[in-house]
Amino acid sequence: MFGASDICCRSRLVWDGDRKRRERGATCQHDGMADPSLAPPVAAPLPDVVTDRLDLRRFDLADLDELAELFAHVEVWRYPYGRGFTRGETLAFLDSQIREWSDLGFGCWVARRIDDARIIGYVGLSVPRFLAKILPAVEVGWRFAPSAWGLGYATEGATAALDEAFDTLGLTSVCSLPQDDNAPSARVAERLGMKLLGEVAIPANDRRGELTALHYVIERDAWQSRRG
Repeated sequence: MFGASDICCRSRLVWDGDRKRRERGATCQHDGMADPSLAPPVAAPLPDVVTDRLDLRRFDLADLDELAELFAHVEVWRYPYGRGFTRGETLAFLDSQIREWSDLGFGCWVARRIDDARIIGYVGLSVPRFLAKILPAVEVGWRFAPSAWGLGYATEGATAALDEAFDTLGLTSVCSLPQDDNAPSARVAERLGMKLLGEVAIPANDRRGELTALHYVIERDAWQSRRG
């Protein structure tokens, strides 16, 4: 999933009531501002959702400690960066997610297991600004802790995201763009019934080189037919 991870650093100001303070270190946002013109119009904002095993909610600054521990693992960010995140980069990511929801009315959810309330990753919707030729568009994606791999959490969370994308946001199509050598994520896209359109080149930025992604798409009618 690129859309919720391709980020560029800058300093930021954080508003705390009527008092303005500057956060220490750098923060980040998605490639480009969260411009609503880059996303299809939505009928309603994305709500929080509970599935059989996951509590899927908007990101909050209170999630920082758990996310920093999770994101430090190189396996979590192997695609597309090949390394783990620092705490500052995690704060930057968190800030970008909160801004995304505010600007667009949707974004990714932080994913907590219901049985122990632990954060095990994130899943949801984002705008793939890194691939201008397909905009306006919305991407479904996911990123989970290694301990959660192979247990169906990505499919479960992405299913909830697609249900909301089509039933609540009123989108007509959603894409997914796993890196071409990320076979597990490609399999998730296929389990979701998404159609592979082909390979696409993802231009390099200041955080990584050029990459190749697999361009999957599913239309609303096809998804609703699968869901009955």
